[in-house]
Amino acid sequence: MANEPPISALPVPDEGELDPDLQKYFAICREKLGLVPNVLKAYSFRPERLRRFIDSYNEIMLSDGPLSKLEREMIAVVVSAYNRCTYCLVAHGQAVRALSGQPELGEMLVMNYRAAPLDARQRDLLDRIEADRAHIKGLLHRAMQIGQSEEGTCHLSQNLLVRRVGQRAQGRETAIGDDL
Repeated sequence: MANEPPISALPVPDEGELDPDLQKYFAICREKLGLVPNVLKAYSFRPERLRRFIDSYNEIMLSDGPLSKLEREMIAVVVSAYNRCTYCLVAHGQAVRALSGQPELGEMLVMNYRAAPLDARQRDLLDRIEADRAHIKGLLHRAMQIGQSEEGTCHLSQNLLVRRVGQRAQGRETAIGDDL
């Protein structure tokens, strides 16, 4: 599409410069999906992190756990709506439609999850995701204002994510510290 913003604040290497295993993975994505998701291209700046991201994504989205597959896909749609990622909205929205049996649910989550017909657990889950997103966005904006480099801000965001995941894994609902 014309005039789309860059997919990453960091440089994205040409696919031909990637290690053979990642070139093969990108080829599989292109074959199965018709494209390589931008998140994979963005992570290709750091090949080892891309490999860990792929492993982590597969573990989070495909393994058994307390969140249903539908809930995981709902989270992906809501986060993707905030990030304005067309591919993610289409792919995860389709998964929501298929898993829920409600064609309109995926669309409602894209527009405004608060208007969607959700049960109390689903609404609470998406409300917590929104609170985290807004908090982290503010922290990253402040980091850039105080002169943190683009790569430094990216590293900070990854660290915040790891900390938040760790807090949730421990059952702690405390917010991430506001200080930088």
